[in-house]
Amino acid sequence: MSPKKIANAMNTDLDKLHPYPFEKLNALKNGLVPPEHLSHIALSIGEPKHPAPPFVKQVLMASLEKLSAYPLTKGIPELRKAISDWLCQRFKLTAVDAETQVLPVNGTREALFAFAQAVVNRTNDPLVLSPNPFYQIYEGAALLAGAELQFLNCTEETDFAPDFAAVSEETWQRCQLLYLCSPGNPTGAVADIPTLQALIALADRYDFIIASDECYSEIYPDEANPPPGLLQACAELGRNDYRRCVVFHSLSKRSNLPGLRSGFVAGDAEILNSFLRYRTYHGCAMPVPTQLASIAAWNDEPHVRENRELYREKFQIFQEILGDILPLQMPDAGFYFWADIRPAKVGNDEDFARELFAQQNITVLPGRYLARNSDGINPGENRVRMALVAPQEECRDAALRIREFIQTALRQR
Repeated sequence: MSPKKIANAMNTDLDKLHPYPFEKLNALKNGLVPPEHLSHIALSIGEPKHPAPPFVKQVLMASLEKLSAYPLTKGIPELRKAISDWLCQRFKLTAVDAETQVLPVNGTREALFAFAQAVVNRTNDPLVLSPNPFYQIYEGAALLAGAELQFLNCTEETDFAPDFAAVSEETWQRCQLLYLCSPGNPTGAVADIPTLQALIALADRYDFIIASDECYSEIYPDEANPPPGLLQACAELGRNDYRRCVVFHSLSKRSNLPGLRSGFVAGDAEILNSFLRYRTYHGCAMPVPTQLASIAAWNDEPHVRENRELYREKFQIFQEILGDILPLQMPDAGFYFWADIRPAKVGNDEDFARELFAQQNITVLPGRYLARNSDGINPGENRVRMALVAPQEECRDAALRIREFIQTALRQR
């Protein structure tokens, strides 16, 4: 087949995809040579660097002989039961049917993308709603499902949450799928129970699905106040069928296991039945050793509490070192600072990221790369995302270098 024929045979929706944020970041840094005497510190990507739980690794290694068997897409009953038990304990649910309301997935990224392909009806002028800024998978998932994507800006004026009350009735009528991210990436904003229940009422009225990405739900500052979840909001309404509601969770952030690629989808049994059928053809069953290791992780909470404490310490370090020179608003949850860089007087968010790398060998992510222009603004402009995922001493070093960088910029003005 000629190159021209190959191009004509490709899915034309691929042309709608934007470069991924880290592609843009690499282009921004291209040609820059940071100081050799400074080790590189990456605050750009949300990849946890805390040690993986030893007991999970032990289970994984002890079950490698099970690689000789094909896994089921639905997963083994023991894993679904562990997930169901965890959901009930964590979100105060009375019941989650492990047989029909839980589905293991290979991390939330692939599941969030695949979900849109399964539930969007492309024959009916589909519209997908997404927060802005947003996790980039929402955009690609919607576009490749043949849907139009509409962004809901999350700004300081709206406490970094979408202003759902400002969405028109016409928009709700066209909406087939709402991507919700709580705690938010990158803002850390958490939707409370009244907000979640208001969205459930809208979903009932206009017949759309809520896909709630909750993969940061286990990183939060106050042990007495964990972020609520969409299924919890359903249960408090007496809706144990979780109608039109689906949640996505992962072990990547909770248990420092990004490489395990293990998570789950839970909620409306009818939706999950269709999603299971899609996934059976998609070919994405989780290996049995991964499932057994996941059971061990979901059944243990002490390592998660220890993990949260490590993040609290790093947030405190950044606040102590940078708080008087750069406004750092504590997120409701998650491990990002969504930092306003205007007081640094270095220029916009791209300028800040480029010069910080060039002068201090630290990588942060410009906020505009995580958002799109909508209603005349890009809500990520003049902010950068700082992921406090590195070990404590590396984070301390990063905060000190950022302080030096800002002080140098201010002196030069």
